[in-house]
Formats: sequence, structure tokens, C-alpha cells
Amino acid sequence: MAEERVQRRLAAILAADVVGFSRLMEADEVGTLTALKSRRKDVLDPLVAKHRGRIFKTTGDGVLIEFASVVDAVQCAVELQQAMAAANDGQPENRHIVLRIGINLGDVMAEGSDLYGDGVNIAARLEALAESGGILISGTAHHHVSAKVKIGFEDVGIQALKNIAQPVRAYRVRLEGSAAPISRTAAALPLPDKPSIAVLPFTNMSGDPEQEYFSDGMTEDIITELSRHRQISVIARHSSFQFRDGSADVMNVGRKLGVGFVLEGSVRRAGGRIRITAQLIDTKTGNHLWAERYDRSVDDIFTVQDEVVNIIVSTLYGRLEAAGAQVAKRKHPDNLAAYDYLLRGIEHQQKGTRDHLVEARPLLEKAIEIDPEFAAAYAHLALVDQGQYDFDGSPELLEAALKLARKAVALDDNDAVAHVVLGYANLWAKQLDKAEFHQMRALALNPNHAAIVAHMGLLSAYLGNAVAGVEWLHRALQLNPYPPDWYRSMLGVAHYAARQYAQAAQSLEAMSDRTPWDRMYAAAAYGQLNRVTDAKMQLAEFRAERNRGFILDYAATEPYKSSADIEHLCDGQRMAGLPERA
Repeated sequence: MAEERVQRRLAAILAADVVGFSRLMEADEVGTLTALKSRRKDVLDPLVAKHRGRIFKTTGDGVLIEFASVVDAVQCAVELQQAMAAANDGQPENRHIVLRIGINLGDVMAEGSDLYGDGVNIAARLEALAESGGILISGTAHHHVSAKVKIGFEDVGIQALKNIAQPVRAYRVRLEGSAAPISRTAAALPLPDKPSIAVLPFTNMSGDPEQEYFSDGMTEDIITELSRHRQISVIARHSSFQFRDGSADVMNVGRKLGVGFVLEGSVRRAGGRIRITAQLIDTKTGNHLWAERYDRSVDDIFTVQDEVVNIIVSTLYGRLEAAGAQVAKRKHPDNLAAYDYLLRGIEHQQKGTRDHLVEARPLLEKAIEIDPEFAAAYAHLALVDQGQYDFDGSPELLEAALKLARKAVALDDNDAVAHVVLGYANLWAKQLDKAEFHQMRALALNPNHAAIVAHMGLLSAYLGNAVAGVEWLHRALQLNPYPPDWYRSMLGVAHYAARQYAQAAQSLEAMSDRTPWDRMYAAAAYGQLNRVTDAKMQLAEFRAERNRGFILDYAATEPYKSSADIEHLCDGQRMAGLPERA
């Protein structure tokens, strides 16, 4: 029998699910299912029919809908959110059923009544990123709908979506005039300068009120362990235990306690076994960043606590750089002294100046000496070599950075920082395919890590997509509003490659400690702007630091994929007055 040909078509896909479904089911399983059936019959189905949609897949708390028109999909989504908010009126806050929705326009594959492919997957990924009660649509959908509906949109930038090869631009639908799913009237406490978290009392699910001490004790132990990480602000037990009854929405908790994240969970103890569930939630969006369930022997309780703490630190990694020393390692060091040396070394390494790089090296080498399998120590020592290469251009330093970064990845393939470091070293070794592989692996492991996002910007510029590179770097600056100098350095390069010379010069001049590489790009930007005096000043400082001061010498080190981009840099250097050769 001949193989059946795959049927493809263009379709608008709407993905929706219920926010906090597990919490609702845990509180009242029968009542939640009854309410969901009622909302589908009275709200969802009539609106889908009105806008000529077709439901092709349902789960316990989610639905996928196909529309022939993306205009119909967006209008249906807006009316659906408004109707759901209206249906919540008069209900207790802990009984609200709130949706998040994602929409994409793309190619899909049809098999029977079901649909598959990236056209569907992107909608589902956008739904997961949407705010509670909100709608997020892809750039393709926005392009086709923006001029055809009387709805406002907000560009939220390029998003790296799980298991989607290419980043996707997303737009938030503005729902002015709709009933908000959560009251915004309470005054919000300001967020601290570093990542902040409240650990709510874990619910005792053991059926025995006398066991509440156990769940409370576990909650307090997690608070204590998180407090050991000085780069995270942890709300004290007394404050977080004010929300013991579990009825408060996490977004409201975030406003009242002034925290960006909430950890909540439950403990069920029976005999010698224990079941622990935990979920980490972003209080700004209501998005679940991580969730896990542990079934263990009671003897393993401290191991479970340890795992929870480490996952939280890893998940928040992208928010931590403004706070000082970072923890990149996903596995524990065998010796706490090694961990201490790592933190001290990173404090210096991240400042990035010549002197601080020199001070970082012995501290990181000591961490490796104490624990030879400490992946994070190798990764950050590789960054020291790479940083010194940026200043001095020594091929030996680049080779040393590559060797150390490969070792870090070999020790821990799930360490996002190890991958981004290896990607960066491969970029300068002009192994662009390897650089892209490790950069994308890092981005998949931690898409909200500011440094990884910034490196994606630089790589995009060198690969020939400088406009996207600038966007990636602006996103990194949103994640880290008080960045080290190298963020501005990368932004300057991306602006130059995008032919945005004034912005390039501005970014590079904002740095407090420029490398010869930065001065060369600044000189080229001023050359393109015909600002001769400024160009000559940068050029003089560049040539004073580098013996190699000629266009052809320096252009040969730049890892642009396109020869046209290399020639574009050479043009700027010529305009700045840099000679072709000795």
C-alpha cells in the first residue's frame, strides 16, 4: 500500500490552559471539574463556534483550537478572556478559573482530525509564557492581524521557545476594559535589587493535623538553605507563613511581600515514605518556572530539600548577575571550601578588568585543586582566559579557554554556563557551527539567564543577523539592568554590524574599562560617522595597547561569517585612519 501523503495547511492555532490547575484540583477536585465543564459549555464552545473555530485536542486543563483566520483566533481569544473574567465575578479568589492563551499562525500537518508541527508547538509555547488572564501571539500572527482589529499590542521581544529551533518574536494583546482576573488595588512593595523569593508553608497532605509540624519544619529548612545564598533575598518565615491558608493568589503574594518568585508545595507522609511536591512561580506573570514531585524514603528528606534549593538557584540564574557572585554548578562540590573559592573567584572574574582577572585566577585554580570535578570552576576559569585573550589577543590564552570549557561541559552537560562559555570560545576560534550549537544548548537550558541571552546577541551579529543581535542584547539588559561592561561592549559590536553607528559609539563610550577590541570598534563607528577627531582619539589609544595596529591584521581575528561584514569593519577602520599594513 502506498504511504499516505502528509496533508499540510496554513492555520491559526489557539492554545489555552487553566492557571494553577493543580492547586485548584488539590483544593477541590470535584468542584474544579464541575466548574471547568460548565465554563466549556457556557463560554468556550459558543465562542469557538461564533468565530468559526474547531477544537481538535483537549487535556484536563487545556485546549487546542484551529481557525482558518488569525483575525478570528485573536478576536475569539479576547472575548474568551473577557467572558472568563466576568464569570469569576462574585466567586472567591481561590475558586477563580483563569486562562493563559497563546496564538500562532503557521504551517501544520493534519492526521485525521488532529494537527501537528511547529505551527501548533509555537502556540503552545507562547501560551506557557503568557500572563495569567493574558494573550501572547507570535510575530507571524501579529503581522497578519495588527491592522485588521481594534486591539492594542505590546512587543515583548524575541523569545527562545523550548524545542523550537529559531527564536520567535512575541506580542502581548492589550485587554483594556476587560475585567482583570486579579485585583490590582493593593499597594505593591518594591522589589529588592536582587532576586527575591517567598517560600509559602508547604501544605500538610498527610490527613493528620498533628503532622503539620513536619511540613512546617521542612518549609523552614528550605528557607534556611536558600538564605545561605547571599545573591538571593529570602522572605523570613514569619512573613511567608501569613499566607498559610493557600487562598491568596501568588501574584498578590508577590505584591504584598515584594518578591519576584514564590515557592509553594505539599508534603504527604505515610509510614517510612514521603511525597513532596514543589513548584516555583514568577509572581509577575503567574508562570510556573519549574515543578517537581519526589517520592522518597523519609531518610532522604535532606537530599530532597537540597535538590529543591539547587533547582531554584539554577532557575533564577539569569536574574542573579546584578547581585554579585554566581553559582553555575548544578552538582554539589565535594568540598565546601571549593565552593567558597568559586564564589570569591567569580566576584573578581565578573568585573572583567585586567586586575580583577588576575585576582580571579588563583582562586578558581584553588577550587579546582580542592575539587577536580567542579564544572563551574572550570567554566569560570575558562572565562578568565577568554577575558585576558580579549585584552591581549594571545592564541595560547584562547586555546587554554577552549580546553577548560570542554572540560566543564564534559563534567556537567546540563550546566548552561559551561555551554555558553564553550560557545564563546569556539566563536573566537572561528568554529561557528560549534559556537552556535553550544549557545543554543545554553539557551535551551536557561532561556532567562541574562549572560546567555547577551552572548546570543553577539553570536547573532557575527552570524549575519545583527538586528536580531541588538534585540537579544536589549533583552539581556532588561534581565540585568546593572550590567558589567562587557554587555555594552557586545551591544556596541551588534550596533556597528547593524550599521547603527551612533548607537555603537554610545554603547562603547559608556564603558568604564575598554579593551583594545572596544576601542577599535569605537574608532570604526566614529569613522563611519565622519567624526574624525573622536576616531583618531580612539585609534591612538587602540594602537598604544596593541602592537598589531593594522586593518588586515585585526580584521583577520574577527569571526564574522560573511566576508561582506569583515569588509564593512575594514571600511570603518580606514575611515578612522588605520593603515592597511605596516
